[in-house]
Amino acid sequence: MLPYGKQSISDDDVEAVVEVLRGDWLTTGPAVGRFEAELARWTGGVPCLAVTSGTAALHVAYVAAGVAPGDEVVTSPLTFVATAATAALRGARVVFADIRPDTGTLCPDAASAAVSGRTRAVTAVDYAGHPADYDELREVATRAGAVLVADAAHSIGSTYKGLPVGRLADLTTFSFFPTKTVTTAEGGAVAVADPERFRRAARFRNHGLVRDPAEQRDPGHGGWHQEVHEFGLNYRLPDVLCALGASQLRRLAAFRARRAELVARYDALLAGVPGLTLPARRPYVEPSWHLYPVRVRDGRRGEVYDRMRAAGIGVQVNYIPAYWHPVFEDLGYRRGLCPEAEAYYAEQLSLPLFPDLSSAEQDRVVECLTSILGS
Repeated sequence: MLPYGKQSISDDDVEAVVEVLRGDWLTTGPAVGRFEAELARWTGGVPCLAVTSGTAALHVAYVAAGVAPGDEVVTSPLTFVATAATAALRGARVVFADIRPDTGTLCPDAASAAVSGRTRAVTAVDYAGHPADYDELREVATRAGAVLVADAAHSIGSTYKGLPVGRLADLTTFSFFPTKTVTTAEGGAVAVADPERFRRAARFRNHGLVRDPAEQRDPGHGGWHQEVHEFGLNYRLPDVLCALGASQLRRLAAFRARRAELVARYDALLAGVPGLTLPARRPYVEPSWHLYPVRVRDGRRGEVYDRMRAAGIGVQVNYIPAYWHPVFEDLGYRRGLCPEAEAYYAEQLSLPLFPDLSSAEQDRVVECLTSILGS
């Protein structure tokens, strides 16, 4: 089966991991700091915190944003469920706003209509690697007195009007799952510009521990003393995975270039194919394409999915609208809430896209897809 996404591991990646395994640190050691510093080079200097997953990154971001019971978080339903679930776990009410049908990203007009006096955060999703409309969303968040969060799980290395993802929102989250552009096996990160939010995020990822005597309520016991003022969790990403991540980041430019080359080739090979809509791109955006999402029209998406997978081509669907999941249905959310997102989902199909995809393999994908659509 040709997968829809796949990690690219080099000898340098392996050596970086082996070096840590032969050293003194496996958990939180010097490789964590090196990885965070390397990642900050891609966020325009915004400090980063490594965590155990993209889901953990979202959870940490909502904590840093001050999301609490009774608050509302406005976000897109066209995303993996974690974007919304982590807000719900903070006790917030998730308010889903519709998407722009060409890019699949959160529609600023829909977000504006969804905010209220209880909105604590507006969370954009850089769907498929294409940054959301951050200028407009910043205006929405500012008017609402809310924090702007970017779920950039798909878009590391992307730029929007010349600015890197990581500098566009108050808090930006990344995922390093193996299908993503850069991997740490499992892992994620949060980019946080505000020092107080950074402090809160750093504490939460480490059980809420306060180690600085100047900040402790009952200091003076000794160097071993540490306190918990607010509950946190163990979201620390270990040295061994950060070593892999730092090595991967050194190839991020090459990964982005190869993905862009494959996307341009798909665009050329699939141009004008009846029944197919290709992904859009804003002229002021440089995406880091994580997915190549086409829309299969005329109600044929399910048929195309089944026939391509039967042919050994691992296409995927991204994503079921988040509020369709039973956990949200049980909370009272109903289908029909975001018509554009539901229409997008009904047609969406992700074609294989990863740096090691060969031209011959891509040709096979295109030939299979066009043959099915032409039958």
